[in-house]
Amino acid sequence: ASSAPSSNNNGDFTNQLPTFSDSDNEGHLEIAKKLKNRNATNLSRKIFHAAFGIFYACLNQFIPRAKFVPIMCGITGISLMIELLRYRKGFGWINSAVHFCLGGALRKHEMEGKFTGSFYYFAGVTVSAYLFPQTAATMGICQLALADPSASYFGRRTRHIYWSRIEGQLGGIGRNKGLLGFLGGALFCFPFNYRVFKIAKWGAAGIPGGNMSLVTVSLLLGMAGAFADLAVPTPALVMPKKVLGVPVPPFHVDDNVVVPIFSGWACTKIFEYVGWDQGLKLADNFLL
Repeated sequence: ASSAPSSNNNGDFTNQLPTFSDSDNEGHLEIAKKLKNRNATNLSRKIFHAAFGIFYACLNQFIPRAKFVPIMCGITGISLMIELLRYRKGFGWINSAVHFCLGGALRKHEMEGKFTGSFYYFAGVTVSAYLFPQTAATMGICQLALADPSASYFGRRTRHIYWSRIEGQLGGIGRNKGLLGFLGGALFCFPFNYRVFKIAKWGAAGIPGGNMSLVTVSLLLGMAGAFADLAVPTPALVMPKKVLGVPVPPFHVDDNVVVPIFSGWACTKIFEYVGWDQGLKLADNFLL
């Protein structure tokens, strides 16, 4: 999913900071009434999420790292500033602007005091681009684009199959998610990964390990992305309402951060396992 759901253990941010005005609160709560909750399939949100991820994967692929990472740091910082301001007195108009731009792609809790998924999305892309080689970071972002919404979709479509549900038996890991959603997300990523790696710039020597290694890498990387999404519990783990008596923003563990970072890291380890070069370059037209 594009952002984590609200938690009963951490009340609305609007109720924690007294600088918010009633009129601003009424405005964003009126918007919230028009939105779907996290239990809805919301295909428009999933399509938007996937398109967003592919777009940023392309930017990471074609913009030099020395330029892309600072750009993404700026975007992430601006996004955080917007999230911190939009519930405060005098800034209620930001919620109207966000709703105008994103429309039904928003979720109800994102107008009830919680952050939107955008900040976490930008943060995940930024950290991935900074930490990993270009191809690993690009493919990590692609798993965010594809594994996250597809796992959510298949998980919701199979939630009536009770044996596949994790619920709370793994110490909170994957809480309220399902194994069939995980498998659906992994398999959904496989053909995309296979195609991208198949047309990569291998040179005259070809693919080390041949088609078997190509299948292995493509499947394992999809599984890594789907597993990262599975591991983030629902509702999300959130910060306490106050730290040392000071109210803090409602930061939480979000799959938009976990999926690209874990997938990028997994990509480097999978390359090591099959003997692929970490400096492998993807094709210029890798999306075609």
